[in-house]
Amino acid sequence: MVQILAKACEDWGFFMLLNHGIPNRLSDEMLEAFTVLFGMSYDEKVSYMGGHVLDPIRIGTGFNSKTDLDMCWKHYVKIFVHPEFHSVTKPLNFRDISKDYSECTRAIGLELLKAIWEGLGMEESHINESLKLSSCFQNLTGNLYPPYQNPDIKFGFVPHSDHGLLTLLYQNGVDGLQIKHQDRWVSVKPLPNSIMVNTCDHLEIVTNGKYKAVLHRVLLNTEVARMSVATTIGPSLDAIVEPIPDLVNEDFPAVFRGMKYRDYLEQQQSNSLVEKGALNLVRLS
Repeated sequence: MVQILAKACEDWGFFMLLNHGIPNRLSDEMLEAFTVLFGMSYDEKVSYMGGHVLDPIRIGTGFNSKTDLDMCWKHYVKIFVHPEFHSVTKPLNFRDISKDYSECTRAIGLELLKAIWEGLGMEESHINESLKLSSCFQNLTGNLYPPYQNPDIKFGFVPHSDHGLLTLLYQNGVDGLQIKHQDRWVSVKPLPNSIMVNTCDHLEIVTNGKYKAVLHRVLLNTEVARMSVATTIGPSLDAIVEPIPDLVNEDFPAVFRGMKYRDYLEQQQSNSLVEKGALNLVRLS
């Protein structure tokens, strides 16, 4: 399984996870809690709008409400849930559901990373210490893509890669996600109750480019709304992320310089998305 996972990370940067142990009831409750939250009045949500990109709770549209309103047709709620847990106050059941869901997805994400380090022949304790994964950053995001029929806008989310190490995604059964593989876009058809996992920018940095952060996008549906819950698992915000020394040598020199994860996150979230452009912040060549 470690070898299969390594091949998926290297060839695709994407895989589908079954038998993951998250109760179907909990995943559906998380989707429903976000649905209720999106449906609340402006006055109930306004205190979470328009803040700084590192605010622990943000509600907005597009990717960055201040820079790209015309690029993406979606609404989002982004919540920091680890190492310090945050939650909105309404709906009343949101805190308990999101806490349980976040704990489940964090355990899965960290277990996957253990297998990824093993597949790379890396010492788990060393890399966990380097990335300070005991205080890993975890972000919980609800995405709502309303149906839209304007021919000038076809993307719910433009082509991009994610910050962090891994993203775990659960959706409401409405398709639209596509990943780029060998220069073509491939539509993702997830099996029921599966978790979709993609590799992210900081896994590409840590592996010195061996595992690529996968480009993905979301196409709009003209009839029904698409909803997803995304969980980001990243290094500690205070960790300086750089290539693993064992993956850097004369034949494979370092491709990236080190940068504190907090600084990368702030830069990426403060600007419009241009595919994998944020990696240019740390790219050496």
